[in-house]
Amino acid sequence: MELRASKTVDFKGKRATIIGLAREGTTLARFLAMQGVIVTVSDLKGPGELADNVESIRLSVPSSVVQFVLGGHPLEILDNADVLFLSPGVPLEAPIVVEARRRGVSISSETNLFTELCPAPIIGITGSSGKTTTVSLVGQMLKASGFRTWVGGNIGQPLIGHLEEIEPTGKVVMELSSFQLEIMEWSPSIAAILNITPNHLDRHPSMEAYTEAKINILRFQQPRDVAVLGYDNPIVKRIIKSQIANRKSRILSFSSKEEVEQGAFLRDGELIVRLGDMEQPVCSVDEIKLLGRHNLSNVLAACAIAAVAGASQQAMANVTTTFEGVEHRLELVREIGGVRYYNDSIATTPERTVAALRSFDQPIFLLAGGRDKHLPWDEMARLTLQKARYLILFGEAAPIIEEAIQVASGEWRVRRHLGVLVHRCQTLDEAVEIAAKEAEPGDVVLLSPGGTSFDAFGDFAERGERFRELVNAL
Repeated sequence: MELRASKTVDFKGKRATIIGLAREGTTLARFLAMQGVIVTVSDLKGPGELADNVESIRLSVPSSVVQFVLGGHPLEILDNADVLFLSPGVPLEAPIVVEARRRGVSISSETNLFTELCPAPIIGITGSSGKTTTVSLVGQMLKASGFRTWVGGNIGQPLIGHLEEIEPTGKVVMELSSFQLEIMEWSPSIAAILNITPNHLDRHPSMEAYTEAKINILRFQQPRDVAVLGYDNPIVKRIIKSQIANRKSRILSFSSKEEVEQGAFLRDGELIVRLGDMEQPVCSVDEIKLLGRHNLSNVLAACAIAAVAGASQQAMANVTTTFEGVEHRLELVREIGGVRYYNDSIATTPERTVAALRSFDQPIFLLAGGRDKHLPWDEMARLTLQKARYLILFGEAAPIIEEAIQVASGEWRVRRHLGVLVHRCQTLDEAVEIAAKEAEPGDVVLLSPGGTSFDAFGDFAERGERFRELVNAL
């Protein structure tokens, strides 16, 4: 593959070590090897677990240019390495990373390399929640406006594998996680922070460190660049004031609560976009198909971002009024006997579960659990007492959530709390079985776990797919 990009890097004779052989590491290894880089790939998992990934690389590139070191990260993999590429989620405190820095080996990532080589303008979007929905909306709005558009980053396939297709006249929309941002040395020309709330505190040492990783998306912006920021979020609102004070870039914002000077807001039930002296309505709030106040914020964000990126009013209106959501995000799986089953497996934090609970007026059977991320459960517990009729807990976090429910209700020794029946089980399969048995016509069965899937599944998508299978088998 000949690399076709407006920016070039001399790869020949370079040596790279990649930490992590999941989706991103596999794509990056294949790309670097095709450019003539001598690649070493290391992962904590053993050869048996990674056989498919290894095979996909070996089928694409000569075996002599890629070495696999699996089952650990011995320090020898840094010998002669020019650069160490980290997959998302690899802690910067990991011994192999600390040793690389001690030796003076450059630290990078697939995201850093892609942004260095990409010939098209990049729109980067981050936030504690709503990233995927907003990125998907912006991508569709730009495509509907006639731009050739690529969507990727923390969503879909790593974009480095599509670099040769991307043209300077196109648009690239990237979802960026805190893990990808913490070692970023570049900022997109259009950068958005939707919101910042506690998340990934099992991985980041503190809320301050997590916030700093998010702010990194703006750190290298120039005055000609644009920052799109969520006005309703207290932490992001402080960032807006800082950005204005430092005159780092042009500021747009979005709000579902009040009019903003520049950006997107609501007025008399209409979604309005204001850029410069121009103001245009997009659609009425009643025309938006996505459920929940949080999704209204995502639509506002998408309109502000897409508008400043060049999307037409007609394209924004068409997408906003037809977009029904992304899978595993308040996804209606099926209605059976008057009971509606929703898959919100993406809810890996209590805050996301709160947003899901607020999206329904019907009686709710809430399926919650998974693995705890060391985040507070108190608000989710209080809202569950108000909104849910039945709480079915599964996985490692079940006792933690039940304790939060007990604290919120003030009752420690009973299993019925202010009308909410609490049931604990081991697995998602059992949880669905109980919900199907107890739910009545008019009820909503909502999988919105509040914890990660890693106690039982590879990721939230695998958990959501299992929920779909179980519901469709009823």
